[in-house]
Amino acid sequence: MSEARISHAATTARISAVVTNTACRQFAFPGLTLSLNKQNMAAALAEISSWPGYGAAPLHSLPAIAAHCGVKTVLYKDEAARFGLGSFKALGGAYAVARLAKQHQADGREPSEMTVATATDGNHGRSVSWGAKRVGCAAKIFIHQQVSGGRARAMQSFGADVIRVDGNYEASLAACKRKAESEGWHIVSDTSWEGYRDIPLQVMAGYSVMASETLEQLGDQQLSHAFLPVGVGGLAGGVVARLWQAMGDRLCKIISVESKKSPCLQQSIAAQTPKLFDITEETLMAGLSCGEVSQLAWEILQPTVSHCLSITDQAVAPLMRLLKRGLDGSPSIEAGECATAGLAAMLAARQDSNLWSALGLNSDSVVLLIGTEGATDPELYQSITERH
Repeated sequence: MSEARISHAATTARISAVVTNTACRQFAFPGLTLSLNKQNMAAALAEISSWPGYGAAPLHSLPAIAAHCGVKTVLYKDEAARFGLGSFKALGGAYAVARLAKQHQADGREPSEMTVATATDGNHGRSVSWGAKRVGCAAKIFIHQQVSGGRARAMQSFGADVIRVDGNYEASLAACKRKAESEGWHIVSDTSWEGYRDIPLQVMAGYSVMASETLEQLGDQQLSHAFLPVGVGGLAGGVVARLWQAMGDRLCKIISVESKKSPCLQQSIAAQTPKLFDITEETLMAGLSCGEVSQLAWEILQPTVSHCLSITDQAVAPLMRLLKRGLDGSPSIEAGECATAGLAAMLAARQDSNLWSALGLNSDSVVLLIGTEGATDPELYQSITERH
Protein backbone atom coordinates (compact mmCIF):
# COMPACT_ATOMS: atom_id res chain seq x y z
CA MET A 1 0.00 0.00 0.00
CA SER A 2 2.79 2.45 0.90
CA GLU A 3 4.63 1.82 -2.35
CA ALA A 4 1.50 2.49 -4.39
CA ARG A 5 0.82 5.73 -2.54
CA ILE A 6 4.43 6.88 -2.86
CA SER A 7 4.47 6.07 -6.57
CA HIS A 8 1.25 8.02 -7.07
CA ALA A 9 2.68 11.05 -5.23
CA ALA A 10 5.99 10.75 -7.09
CA THR A 11 4.30 10.99 -10.48
CA THR A 12 3.14 14.52 -9.55
CA ALA A 13 6.62 15.72 -8.57
CA ARG A 14 8.34 17.80 -11.24
CA ILE A 15 11.78 19.39 -11.31
CA SER A 16 11.73 22.51 -13.45
CA ALA A 17 15.47 23.06 -13.75
CA VAL A 18 18.81 21.79 -12.46
CA VAL A 19 21.95 23.83 -11.97
CA THR A 20 25.26 22.24 -11.02
CA ASN A 21 27.53 24.49 -8.98
CA THR A 22 30.81 24.15 -10.85
CA ALA A 23 32.45 26.51 -8.34
CA CYS A 24 31.44 24.33 -5.36
CA ARG A 25 34.34 23.88 -2.93
CA GLN A 26 33.77 21.58 0.03
CA PHE A 27 36.78 22.62 2.10
CA ALA A 28 37.04 22.81 5.88
CA PHE A 29 34.74 25.22 7.70
CA PRO A 30 36.55 28.58 7.74
CA GLY A 31 35.11 29.89 11.03
CA LEU A 32 34.65 33.37 9.60
CA THR A 33 34.46 35.98 12.37
CA LEU A 34 31.95 38.09 10.42
CA SER A 35 29.65 35.19 9.61
CA LEU A 36 28.31 32.15 11.40
CA ASN A 37 31.01 30.53 13.52
CA LYS A 38 31.18 27.96 16.28
CA GLN A 39 30.89 30.61 19.00
CA ASN A 40 27.62 32.20 17.88
CA MET A 41 26.09 28.84 16.95
CA ALA A 42 27.01 27.42 20.36
CA ALA A 43 25.56 30.51 22.06
CA ALA A 44 22.27 30.07 20.19
CA LEU A 45 22.03 26.40 21.19
CA ALA A 46 22.81 27.20 24.83
CA GLU A 47 20.15 29.91 25.09
CA ILE A 48 17.37 28.32 23.04
CA SER A 49 17.73 24.98 24.81
CA SER A 50 17.19 26.81 28.12
CA TRP A 51 13.79 28.23 27.11
CA PRO A 52 10.68 26.72 28.69
CA GLY A 53 9.12 24.16 26.39
CA TYR A 54 12.34 23.36 24.53
CA GLY A 55 12.80 19.88 23.14
CA ALA A 56 14.80 18.63 20.18
CA ALA A 57 12.56 18.29 17.11
CA PRO A 58 12.10 14.62 16.13
CA LEU A 59 14.22 13.07 13.41
CA HIS A 60 11.93 10.51 11.78
CA SER A 61 13.16 7.67 9.63
CA LEU A 62 11.09 7.14 6.47
CA PRO A 63 11.93 3.55 5.48
CA ALA A 64 9.17 3.31 2.87
CA ILE A 65 10.56 6.37 1.07
CA ALA A 66 14.09 4.99 1.33
CA ALA A 67 13.00 1.67 -0.15
CA HIS A 68 11.14 3.37 -2.99
CA CYS A 69 14.18 5.48 -3.85
CA GLY A 70 16.75 2.71 -3.34
CA VAL A 71 18.78 4.54 -0.69
CA LYS A 72 19.93 3.37 2.74
CA THR A 73 18.10 5.90 4.92
CA VAL A 74 15.83 8.92 4.57
CA LEU A 75 15.57 11.13 7.66
CA TYR A 76 12.93 13.82 8.16
CA LYS A 77 13.59 16.60 10.70
CA ASP A 78 10.08 17.41 11.92
CA GLU A 79 9.67 21.06 12.95
CA ALA A 80 5.87 20.99 13.19
CA ALA A 81 5.74 21.26 17.00
CA ARG A 82 8.63 23.67 17.64
CA PHE A 83 7.68 25.77 20.71
CA GLY A 84 4.04 25.45 19.68
CA LEU A 85 4.63 27.85 16.76
CA GLY A 86 4.49 25.17 14.10
CA SER A 87 7.75 25.79 12.26
CA PHE A 88 11.53 26.06 12.41
CA LYS A 89 11.16 29.84 12.33
CA ALA A 90 10.54 29.74 16.09
CA LEU A 91 14.29 29.26 16.46
CA GLY A 92 15.35 32.40 14.57
CA GLY A 93 13.26 35.54 14.95
CA ALA A 94 12.50 34.94 18.63
CA TYR A 95 16.19 34.37 19.36
CA ALA A 96 17.18 37.60 17.60
CA VAL A 97 14.53 39.50 19.59
CA ALA A 98 15.88 38.00 22.82
CA ARG A 99 19.39 39.14 21.91
CA LEU A 100 18.11 42.66 21.20
CA ALA A 101 16.34 42.74 24.56
CA LYS A 102 19.54 41.76 26.37
CA GLN A 103 21.39 44.49 24.49
CA HIS A 104 18.80 47.05 25.62
CA GLN A 105 19.15 45.93 29.20
CA ALA A 106 22.94 46.14 28.99
CA ASP A 107 22.53 49.72 27.76
CA GLY A 108 20.34 50.56 30.76
CA ARG A 109 17.02 50.48 28.88
CA GLU A 110 14.00 48.26 29.30
CA PRO A 111 12.86 45.92 26.53
CA SER A 112 9.39 47.45 26.85
CA GLU A 113 10.81 50.65 25.37
CA MET A 114 11.72 49.03 22.04
CA THR A 115 9.69 48.06 18.99
CA VAL A 116 10.68 45.31 16.58
CA ALA A 117 9.47 45.06 12.99
CA THR A 118 9.73 42.60 10.17
CA ALA A 119 8.31 41.57 6.80
CA THR A 120 7.08 38.01 6.49
CA ASP A 121 5.11 35.39 4.59
CA GLY A 122 3.85 34.23 7.99
CA ASN A 123 6.13 31.93 9.97
CA HIS A 124 9.02 34.33 10.59
CA GLY A 125 6.55 37.01 11.67
CA ARG A 126 4.97 34.56 14.09
CA SER A 127 8.39 33.91 15.64
CA VAL A 128 9.14 37.64 15.96
CA SER A 129 5.68 38.26 17.45
CA TRP A 130 6.13 35.45 19.96
CA GLY A 131 9.64 36.64 20.79
CA ALA A 132 8.36 40.18 21.34
CA LYS A 133 5.69 38.89 23.71
CA ARG A 134 8.34 36.87 25.61
CA VAL A 135 10.52 39.92 26.29
CA GLY A 136 7.66 42.44 26.61
CA CYS A 137 8.22 44.69 23.59
CA ALA A 138 5.98 45.85 20.73
CA ALA A 139 5.98 44.15 17.30
CA LYS A 140 5.01 45.53 13.89
CA ILE A 141 4.62 42.86 11.22
CA PHE A 142 4.37 43.68 7.49
CA ILE A 143 2.71 41.13 5.22
CA HIS A 144 1.94 41.16 1.50
CA GLN A 145 -1.44 40.68 -0.11
CA GLN A 146 -1.10 36.90 -0.62
CA VAL A 147 -0.46 36.07 3.06
CA SER A 148 -3.50 34.25 4.42
CA GLY A 149 -5.82 35.63 7.05
CA GLY A 150 -5.06 32.63 9.24
CA ARG A 151 -1.37 33.46 9.34
CA ALA A 152 -2.14 37.12 10.06
CA ARG A 153 -4.41 36.16 12.97
CA ALA A 154 -1.73 33.88 14.41
CA MET A 155 0.65 36.84 14.67
CA GLN A 156 -2.03 39.09 16.12
CA SER A 157 -2.69 36.48 18.81
CA PHE A 158 0.72 37.37 20.28
CA GLY A 159 -0.17 41.06 20.39
CA ALA A 160 1.56 42.13 17.17
CA ASP A 161 0.26 44.88 14.90
CA VAL A 162 -0.08 43.39 11.40
CA ILE A 163 0.17 45.75 8.41
CA ARG A 164 -0.85 44.41 4.99
CA VAL A 165 0.97 45.80 1.92
CA ASP A 166 0.06 45.56 -1.78
CA GLY A 167 2.50 43.52 -3.86
CA ASN A 168 4.82 40.63 -3.01
CA TYR A 169 7.29 39.88 -0.20
CA GLU A 170 9.85 42.36 -1.54
CA ALA A 171 7.18 45.10 -1.42
CA SER A 172 6.36 44.30 2.21
CA LEU A 173 10.06 44.34 3.10
CA ALA A 174 10.54 47.74 1.44
CA ALA A 175 7.57 49.13 3.38
CA CYS A 176 8.95 47.70 6.62
CA LYS A 177 12.35 49.30 6.02
CA ARG A 178 10.85 52.72 5.32
CA LYS A 179 8.60 52.74 8.36
CA ALA A 180 11.23 51.32 10.71
CA GLU A 181 13.72 53.98 9.68
CA SER A 182 11.24 56.81 10.23
CA GLU A 183 10.00 55.45 13.58
CA GLY A 184 13.26 54.15 15.05
CA TRP A 185 12.10 50.52 15.15
CA HIS A 186 14.49 47.57 15.15
CA ILE A 187 14.14 45.48 11.99
CA VAL A 188 14.36 41.77 12.79
CA SER A 189 14.74 40.28 9.32
CA ASP A 190 15.81 36.81 8.28
CA THR A 191 17.51 38.25 5.22
CA SER A 192 20.59 40.48 5.14
CA TRP A 193 21.72 43.29 2.88
CA GLU A 194 24.54 45.83 2.66
CA GLY A 195 25.11 47.28 6.12
CA TYR A 196 22.56 44.97 7.79
CA ARG A 197 24.09 41.73 9.01
CA ASP A 198 24.11 41.42 12.80
CA ILE A 199 20.45 40.54 13.37
CA PRO A 200 20.11 38.16 10.38
CA LEU A 201 23.28 36.46 11.65
CA GLN A 202 21.56 35.82 15.00
CA VAL A 203 18.47 34.52 13.18
CA MET A 204 20.63 32.05 11.26
CA ALA A 205 22.49 31.09 14.44
CA GLY A 206 19.09 30.14 15.83
CA TYR A 207 18.38 28.01 12.77
CA SER A 208 21.69 26.19 13.24
CA VAL A 209 20.13 24.54 16.31
CA MET A 210 18.30 22.20 13.90
CA ALA A 211 21.62 20.88 12.62
CA SER A 212 23.13 20.66 16.12
CA GLU A 213 20.21 18.49 17.18
CA THR A 214 20.41 16.41 14.01
CA LEU A 215 24.11 15.68 14.49
CA GLU A 216 23.37 14.44 18.00
CA GLN A 217 20.40 12.36 16.81
CA LEU A 218 22.36 10.74 13.98
CA GLY A 219 24.57 8.80 16.34
CA ASP A 220 27.03 6.79 14.24
CA GLN A 221 25.25 7.51 10.95
CA GLN A 222 26.96 9.81 8.46
CA LEU A 223 24.89 12.05 6.21
CA SER A 224 25.64 11.77 2.52
CA HIS A 225 23.01 14.23 1.19
CA ALA A 226 20.82 17.06 2.47
CA PHE A 227 17.90 18.45 0.44
CA LEU A 228 17.39 21.94 1.88
CA PRO A 229 14.51 24.30 1.04
CA VAL A 230 15.56 27.85 0.14
CA GLY A 231 13.61 31.08 0.37
CA VAL A 232 16.07 33.85 1.27
CA GLY A 233 18.48 31.10 2.33
CA GLY A 234 18.46 31.54 6.10
CA LEU A 235 17.44 27.99 6.96
CA ALA A 236 19.83 26.42 4.46
CA GLY A 237 22.65 28.71 5.55
CA GLY A 238 22.15 27.99 9.24
CA VAL A 239 21.97 24.24 8.73
CA VAL A 240 24.90 24.11 6.32
CA ALA A 241 27.14 26.22 8.55
CA ARG A 242 26.72 23.80 11.46
CA LEU A 243 27.13 20.71 9.28
CA TRP A 244 30.18 22.28 7.62
CA GLN A 245 31.73 23.03 10.98
CA ALA A 246 31.20 19.45 12.15
CA MET A 247 31.99 17.59 8.91
CA GLY A 248 34.67 19.78 7.32
CA ASP A 249 35.90 18.38 4.03
CA ARG A 250 33.54 15.40 4.54
CA LEU A 251 30.54 17.72 4.20
CA CYS A 252 27.58 15.89 2.69
CA LYS A 253 26.21 16.94 -0.68
CA ILE A 254 24.10 20.05 -0.21
CA ILE A 255 21.19 20.23 -2.64
CA SER A 256 19.07 23.37 -2.61
CA VAL A 257 15.35 23.17 -3.38
CA GLU A 258 13.32 26.17 -4.56
CA SER A 259 10.01 26.83 -6.24
CA LYS A 260 10.26 27.30 -9.98
CA LYS A 261 8.31 30.52 -9.37
CA SER A 262 11.10 32.02 -7.23
CA PRO A 263 14.48 30.33 -7.92
CA CYS A 264 16.70 33.18 -6.76
CA LEU A 265 19.55 30.99 -5.44
CA GLN A 266 19.51 28.77 -8.52
CA GLN A 267 19.88 31.76 -10.82
CA SER A 268 22.55 33.26 -8.56
CA ILE A 269 24.58 30.03 -8.55
CA ALA A 270 24.31 29.86 -12.34
CA ALA A 271 25.65 33.43 -12.59
CA GLN A 272 28.05 32.99 -9.65
CA THR A 273 26.78 36.30 -8.27
CA PRO A 274 23.57 37.15 -6.36
CA LYS A 275 20.64 37.85 -8.69
CA LEU A 276 17.21 39.35 -8.03
CA PHE A 277 14.33 37.24 -9.36
CA ASP A 278 11.15 39.13 -10.17
CA ILE A 279 8.29 37.07 -8.76
CA THR A 280 5.19 37.33 -10.92
CA GLU A 281 3.24 34.36 -9.53
CA GLU A 282 3.03 33.06 -5.97
CA THR A 283 3.85 29.44 -5.14
CA LEU A 284 1.72 27.35 -2.80
CA MET A 285 4.92 26.94 -0.77
CA ALA A 286 4.61 30.47 0.64
CA GLY A 287 7.84 30.39 2.64
CA LEU A 288 9.83 29.81 -0.57
CA SER A 289 8.37 32.85 -2.33
CA CYS A 290 11.46 35.07 -2.09
CA GLY A 291 13.16 36.87 -4.94
CA GLU A 292 16.60 37.56 -3.49
CA VAL A 293 19.05 35.46 -1.48
CA SER A 294 20.42 36.91 1.77
CA GLN A 295 24.04 38.08 1.60
CA LEU A 296 24.94 36.04 4.68
CA ALA A 297 23.31 32.93 3.26
CA TRP A 298 25.05 33.44 -0.08
CA GLU A 299 28.47 33.47 1.61
CA ILE A 300 27.75 30.04 3.08
CA LEU A 301 25.79 28.43 0.25
CA GLN A 302 27.85 29.56 -2.74
CA PRO A 303 30.89 27.46 -1.74
CA THR A 304 28.92 24.45 -0.48
CA VAL A 305 25.79 23.79 -2.57
CA SER A 306 26.50 21.10 -5.15
CA HIS A 307 23.19 21.23 -7.08
CA CYS A 308 20.23 23.59 -7.24
CA LEU A 309 16.79 22.16 -8.00
CA SER A 310 13.56 24.06 -8.62
CA ILE A 311 10.24 22.27 -8.35
CA THR A 312 6.64 22.82 -9.36
CA ASP A 313 3.73 22.90 -6.91
CA GLN A 314 1.99 19.76 -8.17
CA ALA A 315 3.42 17.38 -5.57
CA VAL A 316 2.74 19.60 -2.54
CA ALA A 317 -0.84 18.50 -1.82
CA PRO A 318 -0.33 14.76 -2.53
CA LEU A 319 2.72 14.66 -0.26
CA MET A 320 0.96 16.55 2.54
CA ARG A 321 -1.77 13.90 2.42
CA LEU A 322 0.75 11.05 2.13
CA LEU A 323 2.68 12.16 5.21
CA LYS A 324 -0.49 12.76 7.22
CA ARG A 325 -1.76 9.25 6.52
CA GLY A 326 1.58 7.76 7.53
CA LEU A 327 3.76 5.22 5.77
CA ASP A 328 4.96 1.75 6.74
CA GLY A 329 7.52 2.16 9.51
CA SER A 330 6.93 5.87 10.12
CA PRO A 331 4.35 7.92 12.05
CA SER A 332 1.68 10.24 10.76
CA ILE A 333 3.41 13.57 10.10
CA GLU A 334 1.79 16.99 10.05
CA ALA A 335 3.57 18.59 7.09
CA GLY A 336 2.72 22.05 5.82
CA GLU A 337 3.23 23.18 2.25
CA CYS A 338 6.95 24.04 2.47
CA ALA A 339 7.68 20.91 4.48
CA THR A 340 7.17 18.82 1.34
CA ALA A 341 9.82 20.58 -0.77
CA GLY A 342 12.80 18.33 -0.08
CA LEU A 343 10.79 15.14 -0.42
CA ALA A 344 9.19 16.34 -3.65
CA ALA A 345 12.61 17.14 -5.11
CA MET A 346 14.02 13.77 -4.10
CA LEU A 347 11.09 11.83 -5.58
CA ALA A 348 11.26 13.84 -8.78
CA ALA A 349 15.00 13.27 -9.07
CA ARG A 350 14.48 9.52 -8.62
CA GLN A 351 12.44 9.49 -11.83
CA ASP A 352 15.41 10.83 -13.83
CA SER A 353 18.23 8.28 -13.85
CA ASN A 354 20.79 10.75 -15.20
CA LEU A 355 19.99 13.32 -12.52
CA TRP A 356 19.92 10.65 -9.80
CA SER A 357 23.39 9.54 -10.84
CA ALA A 358 24.66 13.12 -11.04
CA LEU A 359 23.45 13.73 -7.48
CA GLY A 360 25.46 10.70 -6.36
CA LEU A 361 22.50 8.95 -4.75
CA ASN A 362 22.76 5.18 -4.31
CA SER A 363 22.10 2.31 -1.92
CA ASP A 364 24.59 3.68 0.62
CA SER A 365 23.07 7.16 0.78
CA VAL A 366 21.81 8.67 4.05
CA VAL A 367 19.56 11.60 3.16
CA LEU A 368 18.36 14.48 5.34
CA LEU A 369 15.08 16.30 4.65
CA ILE A 370 13.84 19.28 6.66
CA GLY A 371 10.14 19.26 7.50
CA THR A 372 10.03 23.02 7.90
CA GLU A 373 6.48 23.46 9.16
CA GLY A 374 3.27 21.87 10.27
CA ALA A 375 -0.24 23.25 9.85
CA THR A 376 0.74 26.91 10.22
CA ASP A 377 -2.41 27.79 8.28
CA PRO A 378 -4.89 25.29 9.78
CA GLU A 379 -7.72 26.08 7.36
CA LEU A 380 -5.50 25.61 4.31
CA TYR A 381 -3.94 22.48 5.79
CA GLN A 382 -7.35 20.94 6.44
CA SER A 383 -8.67 21.82 3.00
CA ILE A 384 -5.65 20.18 1.34
CA THR A 385 -5.26 17.07 3.45
CA GLU A 386 -8.94 16.17 3.50
CA ARG A 387 -9.17 16.01 -0.29
CA HIS A 388 -9.10 12.56 -1.86
